[in-house]
Amino acid sequence: MKKMIAGLMAAALFIIPVAQSFAQANKVAAPDTVKETAQQLASSLVSNYGVSGLQYAIVDEGAVALSGGAGVYDKATKAPITKDTMFGIGSISKMYVTAAAMMLADAKQIDIDKPLTTYIKDFKMADERYKQITPRMLMNHSAGLYGSHYEGSMLFDDNDTSSHDKLLLRLQTERLKSAPGEFSVYSNDSFQLLELLVERVSGLSYTTFIEQRIAKPLNLSATKTPLDSFDRTRLAKTYFPTMEHAMPAENANVIGTGGIYSTAEELSKFAEVLIGDHPDILSVQSAKAMQSHEYRQGVWVPEESNTINYGLGWDAVSLAPFDEYGITALSKGGDTMMYHASLIALPEHHISIAVLSSGGRSIYNSIFATNVLLEYLKAENIIQGILPPKTFEPSVKADMPAELLAYSGFYGTVGATIDIEIKDGELALPALMGGLIPAQNYVYTGNRQFKSKEGKITVSFDEQSNGHTYLKLSFYLEFPGIGQTLMVGYSYQKLDANPLTQATKQAWETRNGKSYYPLNEKITSIFYLSQPYFVKKLVANTENGYASGTKIVDENTAVNVAEIPVMNGRDAFDLHFYTLQKKEYLEIAGSSFIREDAIEPLFSGKSSVSTIPPSGHAVWYKIDKKSANKRMTVDVPAGGGFAVYDSAGMIVNFSIASLEKSVTLPADGLIVFGGQAGDAFQIELKKN
Repeated sequence: MKKMIAGLMAAALFIIPVAQSFAQANKVAAPDTVKETAQQLASSLVSNYGVSGLQYAIVDEGAVALSGGAGVYDKATKAPITKDTMFGIGSISKMYVTAAAMMLADAKQIDIDKPLTTYIKDFKMADERYKQITPRMLMNHSAGLYGSHYEGSMLFDDNDTSSHDKLLLRLQTERLKSAPGEFSVYSNDSFQLLELLVERVSGLSYTTFIEQRIAKPLNLSATKTPLDSFDRTRLAKTYFPTMEHAMPAENANVIGTGGIYSTAEELSKFAEVLIGDHPDILSVQSAKAMQSHEYRQGVWVPEESNTINYGLGWDAVSLAPFDEYGITALSKGGDTMMYHASLIALPEHHISIAVLSSGGRSIYNSIFATNVLLEYLKAENIIQGILPPKTFEPSVKADMPAELLAYSGFYGTVGATIDIEIKDGELALPALMGGLIPAQNYVYTGNRQFKSKEGKITVSFDEQSNGHTYLKLSFYLEFPGIGQTLMVGYSYQKLDANPLTQATKQAWETRNGKSYYPLNEKITSIFYLSQPYFVKKLVANTENGYASGTKIVDENTAVNVAEIPVMNGRDAFDLHFYTLQKKEYLEIAGSSFIREDAIEPLFSGKSSVSTIPPSGHAVWYKIDKKSANKRMTVDVPAGGGFAVYDSAGMIVNFSIASLEKSVTLPADGLIVFGGQAGDAFQIELKKN
């Protein structure tokens, strides 16, 4: 779930308590140098990186060696984070469902290399290759699935199971983006299918399986799912940048892929299972199998030193920079909309560290975990010293071989296309990594590489065995006060020209720049806080025959062609347009969106009623000049809600989060009402 949260929680800063260590009986205390490093980094995260509360723990051979936190549990009361404060752990949840599947393999109830259809008989897709998908391919991200079904997945105070319940039905009409096993690229749906597999084979609900087979044997009292009954006030409060008060409790209802809550201490204890230290739960053989270098089985970047190299469940089975010390480090990161997490385990040394936060990003937590763990290894004399941060020399332009000009052309990734022109030994790229890498020029420096001005980012081109040409990015990101990290991956894939008929060109040109608004998303969805997560703005390039990264097929259809390993090829989609009552709609993976110019203005009189139609679709309205600057008060039916956005798409009021039923309407903004079919919203407008 990492991509969908990029940039959300760059929250306003506030004064916080200093970082503290948690007292605990029977603890093997970490040296003071380790505590000081952790506290310094934790304070920096809270002060400078949008983190409201942070929790961390190291477990060494079964004993808690370090446990601490920073920031606050609640901004209003300034109550501190404690060792018992719970957080969402996001995609680290994938390690639980992977372990669960491997436990079934230990019991000879499944074979991870047999077809998934052996165990989920009603799993079908509109692509015969689905029959080749195995549980192993789900765990190593190589099943070829498009990626993620987010509808109904991230809700406030709502543990609706529809995302889980409808997945098989949704997949029945979908195709694969690549042959199963061809390459690994991050896939959330794969782990939702694993959740279903565990349920079908074990005969237990997944939540019950976690409780009975993992949490209870390990005595984990804070490891829960949204379907568990527990005290929600134990969850660290979460915040949105434009709102002062805490948000309602977050429910990530894709439990297998990202829905578990826990604490840093309990997560570190669970890591012992993953590295083979609890053979009563998971065999040593299965733990080692999860550490296998699965990414090598398909198309992959040639560099071995990286922060992404998939195992079974694990994001990395040879995490940089630990490889430089000759140490095998396993890692998994996790991001929901509100929570962020990192787990690193060292199987040969029986050490693990977990870092959880409200606000921030998992990449920050991972850098924190890496630096604190290195300090701990040094203090324990496992390493002699810590290598200095990488330094870089400004790029010096070199003469470029003429054959590299052939890499100029039209490139695409999921959701976008670009023209890359190599001229005079230079090329330009837009912002990358969710804005962490700004738009800039790169100059040729030799060795078939282009580099950024300061030398931290290297761009090159790979012609891979699958026939595709990729733009490869190798870079170090530096975050003042916490450290740096290395990443290598493919960012773009070279695309072939796709000539269109004149009629098809015209159809897509009328859509260029238009936004499409969701109708199926439940009103309790956290996505309503930020339009970029669910509003689809179409960008059509009819000269080359593509739209928002998809290949145009006819006047109303475009399909994914991105086959990009590692991370950038994730969350692919097709586009299907249709017309009802002269209004155009967009359908993506079973979800419907209405075109912006099909949205009617809100009635500007004193009183009106908006009713949810029999379809249950949300109802959108424009705020025109007649309604702008008036005070709107809404009588909201139980379970219903509404959101108001300004002309830039920024949230002005979201009643589910704010509990406010009255708001001044911004000029040229939008309103959406959502609830059950037949729900009626009584609307009153008054001049301010």
